[in-house]
Amino acid sequence: MAKYTDKIIYMEGIIVEVHDGAVGIDLKGRLGFLKIPMRMLISDYEIKVGQEVGFNMSFIEQLSPEVNEKYISNIQKRQEL
Repeated sequence: MAKYTDKIIYMEGIIVEVHDGAVGIDLKGRLGFLKIPMRMLISDYEIKVGQEVGFNMSFIEQLSPEVNEKYISNIQKRQEL
């Protein structure tokens, strides 16, 4: 459970990659790069490189110091393929 209250922040970015299942976004203000599944992007238009997007985001909080061994095992299995 998160220990801190939400602080919703409005952010903007530019679409820099469009793939069948994902969109890559450069965040304005040199805050980094975000890749999201296409199904998370709400649009009434054809999605194109160079279009601006906006979204609300909060801070990401680490929930515990423990490692989830199930996820580690799945990652290792995928890398072996």
